[in-house]
Amino acid sequence: MVTRMNENHSPSEIFDSIEDLWQSMPLYPIEKTVDVIIIGSGAGGAPLASRLAKAGLKVVVLEAGPRWNANTDFATDERSQTKLFWKHERISEGQDPTAFGSNNSGSGVGGSTLHYTAYTPRPQPDDLRLHSEFGLGNDWPLSFETLEPYMEEVEQFLGISGPSPYPWGPKRNKAYSLPPLPLNGPAQLMQRGCEKLGITTSPAANAALSGPLYIPGVGWRPACTNRGYCQAGCSTGAKASMDVTFLPMALKHGAEIRPDAFVLELEKADDGSLCAVRYLQHSRIIRQRTGFVFLSAGGIESPRLLMLNKLANSSGQVGRNFMAHPGPELWGIFDEDVRPNKGIPGGLISEDMHRAGADFAGGYLLQSIGVMPVTYASQLVRGKKLWGRSLGEHMKSYNSVAGINILGDCLPYAGNGMTLSKELDDLGLPKPVISFSYGENERRMIKHAIKTMTSIWESAGATSLWSFQRSAHTIGMCRMGEDAANSVVSSRCQSHDIPNLFIVDNSVFPSALSVNPALTIMSLSLYCAASFLADQGCSSLEVEQ
Repeated sequence: MVTRMNENHSPSEIFDSIEDLWQSMPLYPIEKTVDVIIIGSGAGGAPLASRLAKAGLKVVVLEAGPRWNANTDFATDERSQTKLFWKHERISEGQDPTAFGSNNSGSGVGGSTLHYTAYTPRPQPDDLRLHSEFGLGNDWPLSFETLEPYMEEVEQFLGISGPSPYPWGPKRNKAYSLPPLPLNGPAQLMQRGCEKLGITTSPAANAALSGPLYIPGVGWRPACTNRGYCQAGCSTGAKASMDVTFLPMALKHGAEIRPDAFVLELEKADDGSLCAVRYLQHSRIIRQRTGFVFLSAGGIESPRLLMLNKLANSSGQVGRNFMAHPGPELWGIFDEDVRPNKGIPGGLISEDMHRAGADFAGGYLLQSIGVMPVTYASQLVRGKKLWGRSLGEHMKSYNSVAGINILGDCLPYAGNGMTLSKELDDLGLPKPVISFSYGENERRMIKHAIKTMTSIWESAGATSLWSFQRSAHTIGMCRMGEDAANSVVSSRCQSHDIPNLFIVDNSVFPSALSVNPALTIMSLSLYCAASFLADQGCSSLEVEQ
């Protein structure tokens, strides 16, 4: 439950409260067996930790990255954000190789939610029934109705700011916690262009507070100041990253979080179950015994760890079916002051193209995008091949720039996936090699989207346009399904091969969905925690009331 605050509370209160929780955190002896080890502290691992710790289980969270102090470590500086990105090298190949690092994965307590832009739309019910609708891709073994209560729970707990009613999808049981954030310059321009074309738009659902909120047992979170530095880490606590939401709740209920703990090995007992986890922390290899392992290391590191340990792959599906959302951007220059660095980056959304009635399966959403200057300059270098004086000349128009991009569904293809390179990383482990190529379905979708976005910007008054091709997010490679012959985990995220191993992140998604994955990952995490606790004879628990 969240409660609105008055205006007399200091923004630093949330960090003082969280620091107190860290100082009182239990330290479980490494020679003792804990109930649960969770590998990863992002959108998959953090809700699990909160829920399982509240049930009274001894929970240890292992996070490969450091613990950051948001109050002191997150500067209002674009270049400072690079410390939050996953630095271990990944090799990308294929006809449409996807970028890694800043695009997909985070490093630190909170995972990639430290630098996500807080865009949190729900999937639509038919997103989970892609094969039933189009005869392509895969259906989820879970229904929308099964996940919906957990989506609502996450939305209320995080304090998502958004419109009520929401223009698309089923009628909601509850309104968003707070009204939408203000529309920044790019959002207002996209709204203008869409209105002229008859395209419905709405302020987007964002996991950043439009007004102050209180989380019992954690503290006050202040309203967003609309500086636009979401990807540099939120220095106020207004953005609902896991370090200021679910992880403090986990600490409150007795979980231990171990930063700088890079997992190397999942150790098997004689009966084939997992009995311990070995990890590297401060140049020392540590072995922690456990009853259960929850793997929530993300779309690349979860399947990579299984491949390195040759585990849970009787189906042969680990490392296969990699998906990434088509996300081309269209940039327009306008004869007016836009200031694309200000405000929540993704302020406006349209789901009118969720089912566009076009020549492709699935669909896409449209969103306005703001951008920081260094990021924009780097895209000009990569996309338009500008450099030196020509780059400098183009950057003079930066304050008049606005962007739109899409987030589109992606089909799983057998040729898209991961192998392990003979080349070793800094830890002496084989580097992951991810091959990704669009199919004809994605190419048709991108063509349709570029045409739509071009019409929007021309209607809004853009004087020049250029596009930047990209894909986003790391999805699949540990597919969920009820048939153990062609999936890695069940609908409860439990390994078909190893009963005390669970995988809970976007690597288990059977299809990519046509929305950003964060809300679905967190909701799936709470669902899996509830299912696990029910199997263990524990009562079903809700997020702290």
